[in-house]
This record gives sequence, structure tokens and C-alpha cells, in this order.
Amino acid sequence: MKIIIVNKDHAQARSFTLGGWTRAFLSVCLLGIPTFVGAWGYSWLVSDERDGFFNADQAWMDILSARETEIEQEREASEEQLVALTKKLGELQARLMRLDALGEKLTSAANLEQGEFDFSQAPGFGGPSQSTPDNTYTTPDFFAAVDQLSQQVDSREQQLNTIDALLAKRSLSEETAVSGSPVTNSFISSRFGYRTDPFTGKTEFHAGLDFTARQGSKVSSVAAGIVNWAGRHPEYGNMVEIKHSDGLVTRYAHNKSNLVKAGDVVKKGQLIALSGSTGRSTAPHVHFEVYKNGRVVDPAAYIRRTNR
Repeated sequence: MKIIIVNKDHAQARSFTLGGWTRAFLSVCLLGIPTFVGAWGYSWLVSDERDGFFNADQAWMDILSARETEIEQEREASEEQLVALTKKLGELQARLMRLDALGEKLTSAANLEQGEFDFSQAPGFGGPSQSTPDNTYTTPDFFAAVDQLSQQVDSREQQLNTIDALLAKRSLSEETAVSGSPVTNSFISSRFGYRTDPFTGKTEFHAGLDFTARQGSKVSSVAAGIVNWAGRHPEYGNMVEIKHSDGLVTRYAHNKSNLVKAGDVVKKGQLIALSGSTGRSTAPHVHFEVYKNGRVVDPAAYIRRTNR
């Protein structure tokens, strides 16, 4: 075989003559190498190594997909928690506002000491710092804000519970305290102590107060208690006797009619009888007596008593 090589200007030309072995070698190189590469590639494509390579790639894709799913789930869970915390914070703020408004009304209604329960101001906090000067300030996180608001709500509830207890005690004290007059729109016609008896003209002891009252006027209990006796008495006429706390007993006599019976529990200001002139009486009026530990006392001190 003869090969001729010409340069680009066609000015010179060279020729080579190839022998049989050279031609055979070139034929093997030109034809064998592509054939070998093709055969090897085909063998790799159908081999287990190729499957392993693609399987490993697929495994990585599956891992990445699973991780993306986990991240998405965590993001959704975080958003749900944030929504829940935001809702909780709003509820606590609304609850705190209602408690503050209620506290101010109760404080005003109870006439408590100025500044003793101030719901218009945040409760005081304090104490020595446990941090070192090198510590840097960090902004409180969302959870800390919710926790602080919860503490404020608890503080308001404690104050309201205290006020409620004070009001309950005061209400009970006012309810059971013997005070005021048994009949309204009247005046005292005969006082406690010695006087001239209207029937005999002699000086005799008058054990109570007489209040002027029209026939059938309302007679009310001056304190809460239990009806100890209700019935007809030869001298008192229709009479109601009520037992109170602190060893006190009150009597309401000369009634036209009694509206309660023995054993009844009565409240302060409750209607217990209608005024009249039964028994030893010259005209319609209310005879009122007070006993302290079994001894009669002047009712005037209890009529003038106030609950504050």
C-alpha cells in the first residue's frame, strides 16, 4: 500500500509505502479499538455495576425527597403552633382587659383604700439581678411573652379573689349587723328608759322604742337571723322575735299581723309583719326591743349604727 501526503500549498508531496504487517496493524487499530470500546460499553450497560450506579443515584433521590417531605411537615407544624400561640396570646390579652375592667369596678364599688388594688397599673416586679455585666441583652421570645401575660392574668385573678373574699365578708357582716329602723318614714314617739305609763300614769320602765306607724305599715327585720318566736302575747300583742349573731335578739310588737313563723330564716330588711295596735297599745305603732346576751339594751345605739 502506498500513501501520498501533500502540503497545503501543494508545493511538495511525500509518499510512503506500507508493508503487509503495517497494514495489518493499522487495520486492527482502526477497526478493533471502536469495536472493543463498543463491546465494553454494551457489557457495562447490561452489567450489575451499571445497576448499582443507577440504584445508588435513585437512593439519593429518595433520601432527598423524604427529607424535603420532613421539612415541609415541620414547617406546617411550626406554622400551626405559631397560629395557636398567637390565638392564645390574644385570648390572654382579652381576658386580662376584662379582669382589669372588672377589678376597677369592684374596687370602686367596695370603696377600698386608694391604691390598695390598682388595676389600671401593671403589678410591680423587682429583685437583684443574677446576670453578670458581660451578659448581652436578648429580646424576649414569643413563649416568654405568653408566659409573662399568663402571670399577669394569674395576678389579676388573685387580686379579684381577695376582693371577692373582702366583699363576701363585708356583705355577711352588713347582713348580720343589727342596725337601722324596723319601719321607714317614722319617728320615735317613746324612748327607752323610765317614763309615765300611758295606762296607769305611774313611772314605769319602758324596755324599747316606739315608732309611729300607720295601720298596716311594713315592719322589716333590722338584721339577718332566725325567727325565735312568732305569735300572740297578752301585752305585746302580735309579736315577732328574731335571734341574730353575737348574742343579739330583736322584738317587734303590737303588729296587726305576723308574716313569718318560728324557725324561718330572714334576711336583713325582709318584711316580717304589718304594724298595728294589738296587745297593750293605745294606737298603731311599732314597739322595738333589743336584747344582748339575755339583757335588754337601748335600741337607739343600734338604730344609729352604720355598716362602715
